[in-house]
Parts: sequence; C-alpha cells; structure tokens
Amino acid sequence: IDNLTAFTAEKERIGTELSFARKIQASSLPSIFPAFPDRPEFDIYASMTPARDVGGDFYGFRLIDDDHLAMWIGDVSDKGVPAALFMMSANIVINNRTSMGGTPAEIMAFVNDNICEHNETDLFITIWHGILEISTGRLTFVNAGHEEPAVYHKGGSFELFKTRHNIAVGIMPGAEYRDYEIMMGKGDKLFIYTDGVPEAKI
Repeated sequence: IDNLTAFTAEKERIGTELSFARKIQASSLPSIFPAFPDRPEFDIYASMTPARDVGGDFYGFRLIDDDHLAMWIGDVSDKGVPAALFMMSANIVINNRTSMGGTPAEIMAFVNDNICEHNETDLFITIWHGILEISTGRLTFVNAGHEEPAVYHKGGSFELFKTRHNIAVGIMPGAEYRDYEIMMGKGDKLFIYTDGVPEAKI
C-alpha cells in the first residue's frame, strides 16, 4: 500500500509537471490569429498538436519589414521533454537570426552552426524556412530535410513543390544551404507541415 501510494503521488507529480511544460511550450509559439489584422494583403495561420504531452514540432513567423514576411516550421528528431527543450532553444535562435535579415539559406547556415556548437544531445532538426516578398508574391525558401511544401493555386489545383533537400540542422557544422523560389499569385495558398501529417494513421 505504501509503495502504491508513493507511486501514485509520483505519477501525479509528473503529470502536473508535464501539463505545466505543455503550457510553457504552447505559450512560446504564436497563437493569436489573425496575426496581422492590419495587413489585408496576406493571411497566416498555424497550429500544433503534439503526439505526447510535449513534443519537438514548432513553428514561427515574423515581419522582417513592411514588405517581407518570414515563416518557418521545424521538427526535432525525438519526442517528449528532451525534444521540447531542444525545440524551444532552436526556435529562439531562428527567430533572433531572422530578425537580422538575409536569405533563408544564410539564416539556416547560421542556425545550423549555432546548434551544432551547443548540441551535446546529438539531436537534429528538419526545418523549412521561407521569406515572402509581399508586394510581388516571390517566396524564397530553404528546405533543411523537411517535408515538401504544398501550394494551392487559385482555381483549385494543388502542387507539391519538390526540391533537392539540404542537410538537416544540427548534424554537420559548416553545412551550406541553397535557396529556392516559388511565385505566389493572388489567392494562392501555401501549406507547410511536419511528418505527423503524411504519417498519420486513420
């Protein structure tokens, strides 16, 4: 009875801490939509549903200036608390470096070197990072081992935009990354996601 009581108390404590961790993780991601209500030229929405209490998926976006919207999504190569901690650290690095400007490839090279330098857990992250030039619809992006973006064209057609992937972040310092471009027309939609979508079981 004593052992069962102690086990139950420990389980409740862990559950409480995981619930608290889930709230902290969720609060670190943008969650107020519409995100830019005074910008009618575009709209953006994002959500995350971890497979466990906490997870390694994350996303972010920010206006770099009046004409450039940066957005990114990532997936850490693990689940649970270690992945959640790693994800929050990586998201901060990406956000800070993105605010300094540069192409997605330049940003990703910096992020990769920074994470490699402090990566004692040998985890890695797949990341898709894009910058939209709002006035023209030109979307410049880098794909570091992540899922292919899907583009919905006005009129009803879908396109899976396939490119040669760059190496995932956190594996090899000094890795080089390459930018690609998509021209987004008025009414087009971009869908980026983690592997939880194609691997989902119904």
